[in-house]
Amino acid sequence: MSVKQSIPFELTPENKCSFCPGTKCCNYITQQIDAPRSIDDFDHLLWQLAHANIQAYKDEDGWFLVVMTRCNYLQKEGNCGIYETRPQVCRDYSNDYCEFDAPAEEGFEFYFQTYTELDNYCRKRFKNWDKRFKT
Repeated sequence: MSVKQSIPFELTPENKCSFCPGTKCCNYITQQIDAPRSIDDFDHLLWQLAHANIQAYKDEDGWFLVVMTRCNYLQKEGNCGIYETRPQVCRDYSNDYCEFDAPAEEGFEFYFQTYTELDNYCRKRFKNWDKRFKT
């Protein structure tokens, strides 16, 4: 049974977030990065993914780092604790079609949640991956 089927009334942009399990979009931030192309670029991205709560993905808009971190103002019921003074990026966000409707990952060309996932990808992409270390 889906979450939407268990809601007894119509969802609106104003009430939708409070029904989203974990209010997904308020539990991470993304930062667009330059597309990694070279071994050095991917090695740098690998270093970033070696840190806790960091992921990376590529979609139709480019490459992004994901920092898995909860908004300090997200309330237990899923509402925004600073709604009236929230930043512009939050105001610009539309929940018309969001992660409540479908996981964002469905639109990713590449998604690296761990260091190991990216390392495995790099080993396939670059035959000389292990030769990147300077002696």
